[in-house]
Amino acid sequence: MKKRKYPLQGWHKRYFVLDKGTLRYSKTQQDIVRGKVHGALDVSLAVMSVNRKSKRIDLDAGHSLYHVKVCICITKNVIVVVFDIVNRYSCPLHSSLKSIHESLAVERERVRQAWDTPSQDRKLYRTPSVADSTAEYFDASELVCENLSENETSDESGLSDVTTSNSEPEEGHSMSTITSVSSTNDLASNAQVSGRRTVLPAHSTDNSHIGILSILYNNIGKDLSRVSMPVALNEPLSLLQRVSEELEYSELLDIANHTDDPFERMVYVAVFSISGYAWASWRNRYKPFNPVLGETYENVREDHGFRYIAEQVSHHPPLSACHAESDNFSFWQDQRWKNKFWGKSVEIVSSGMVNVTLPNYGDHYEWNKAVTCIHNVFSQQRSLEHYGDVVIRNLNNDECTCKITFVKSRYWGDDSNKNEVQGTVLDRAGRVLHRFGGSWHEGIFCDTLPNPQCIWKPNPQPDAYFDYYGFSQYARELNDLTPDIKDKLPPTDTRFRPDQRLLEKGKVEEADKRKDEIEEKQRERRKAMTKRGEEHVPRFFV
Repeated sequence: MKKRKYPLQGWHKRYFVLDKGTLRYSKTQQDIVRGKVHGALDVSLAVMSVNRKSKRIDLDAGHSLYHVKVCICITKNVIVVVFDIVNRYSCPLHSSLKSIHESLAVERERVRQAWDTPSQDRKLYRTPSVADSTAEYFDASELVCENLSENETSDESGLSDVTTSNSEPEEGHSMSTITSVSSTNDLASNAQVSGRRTVLPAHSTDNSHIGILSILYNNIGKDLSRVSMPVALNEPLSLLQRVSEELEYSELLDIANHTDDPFERMVYVAVFSISGYAWASWRNRYKPFNPVLGETYENVREDHGFRYIAEQVSHHPPLSACHAESDNFSFWQDQRWKNKFWGKSVEIVSSGMVNVTLPNYGDHYEWNKAVTCIHNVFSQQRSLEHYGDVVIRNLNNDECTCKITFVKSRYWGDDSNKNEVQGTVLDRAGRVLHRFGGSWHEGIFCDTLPNPQCIWKPNPQPDAYFDYYGFSQYARELNDLTPDIKDKLPPTDTRFRPDQRLLEKGKVEEADKRKDEIEEKQRERRKAMTKRGEEHVPRFFV
């Protein structure tokens, strides 16, 4: 049985073959014979965690992540044989952790040497990944994941014979390549005119010295949102601000609210939902600050015509709520993010639904979010991708629905299908009326509209974006505390958070101290409220 790629819910039967250290799978044995392979993974390069009690194996090769389980009907002896077959392709069980540490130390030194070379030579330098330099294997007894969340434990019995393959491209539906459409937006010029900043006070911090390995190794299978991290791993934005970036391309909703055809209107809503992932293409080196309980964030954007407010409404479990409104739409969501580490990759799974209403037509759209995965977290060659199915429904009218597939990358292929997205709009009878596709970091094209066109393309990145956390112009403005709003914001606003402000200014050591102080104050406050029998009441949300 193989875990579905989205959203780690339910299992489906797949045929696996382990040959010369490579694990391949397809729907049936006949597909394997015909060479129709859905995925392949080099076991010798994978970190493996085995839960013998649930007969589950988690394989993380950095570029690919599999969750598989031996069928319950198989006898105990056969299960042992399966584990032994996998073990056969392990490295000699010397200290794998020590090997990884030494490889990372060598890699870090090469990065520093490359940084000291003249700038014109840097583009010729490529740092090796961990997979390039060592093949590690962790014994099952060392990495048994007993601390899985309740949700994951409860769906162990969700077996399914359904053969539809999530996150895999449909046959005959290839990605539309966007090559000729240019952006007309000049955000930097607009920002200068409006007085918003175009650069941050300091460059992004160097976190190559942080021992990510030891932090994550001690928390395999756990929810990382509850693990305190060094501030150097953060970007100077909170999660409340990160969510507001989903509104950067809100003009798509403005268009939708003035599109009479309900099926075309669904296309624009769908592309808006895709545009909210564009930031991720440049943001795989840092994580946002986890908001403290009661923290808020407000963002009034006259240039986009909307107002946004967000609040951290719960700490355990961590829940963030937000709401935005304009003349053309209302947007809200409440989300809980679970970050799971699987050995080489970190998966970010969001629970909760996104909601959008369009006043001109009385529409209320609702959809889930794709899974986000950061691969090769120990390497300087990290990569980030989204995968899974997103389904959009109009709760006030079942005339049409939309299914969007964020296609999971296949590591043995080229970059032609990188970050691929495919979408279809269907009527209530299930007939496809519109198709669109492209990539979430380059643009989306729809050739079934009356005028086939590129519906959306992300704004160009500003100069030296790599030196400023990979921030877009829009992101650079989110934490700006200008005089015209300083006296109007509540003291709980993220912009007043001292550790985040110090990090933005490049004062990492001071930021680390203030972060510890803030977290300790939050713990003390929670203990005091528990002692008094009180519960936190959100300020702006019910």
